[in-house]
Amino acid sequence: MRGENTVTTPFGGGTGRNTPGLPNLPTPPTGWPVGSFATYEEAQKAVDYLADNEFPVSDVTIVGVDLMLVERVLGRLTWGRVLGNGAASGIWMGLFVGALLAYFERNSGALIVGVVAGVLFSLLFAALGYAVQRGRRDFTSSSQIVAGRYDVLSQPRNAEKAKEMLAKLAMGAGSSN
Repeated sequence: MRGENTVTTPFGGGTGRNTPGLPNLPTPPTGWPVGSFATYEEAQKAVDYLADNEFPVSDVTIVGVDLMLVERVLGRLTWGRVLGNGAASGIWMGLFVGALLAYFERNSGALIVGVVAGVLFSLLFAALGYAVQRGRRDFTSSSQIVAGRYDVLSQPRNAEKAKEMLAKLAMGAGSSN
């Protein structure tokens, strides 16, 4: 299963099931540090290198250290933008509801009614939501959690071997891709 990407939950299971060998509750990582990287991509490449060279990567953990919440401001929020986004959202919801109504009622006018109703309700809720804010948050943004660095840990039984392999990778002598 090399190269497989899975999404894990904070409680241990990638698919909602218990994964053997992983704790069911959030637990601090174990192992010895074998490498430290400025970006997640670099840490991921290091683990991929270990996997490509037959290292038992089930002993490896990538740990984000010095976590930060980064909020990137995307733009100013205005009444025009709020109402425009509300209308666009309402069109999609109205198309969906209208299509369902048209299908079950066999009425072509149901699609138009659904779109108009979706736009009106969405405009109303967008306007109310923005009005309640009273100018306290007049911008749009996107947030993500990032780490200051990413440490790669290995269980003690293989830590020295992992350090040696990652040292070769850092010197450029071990590019197997």
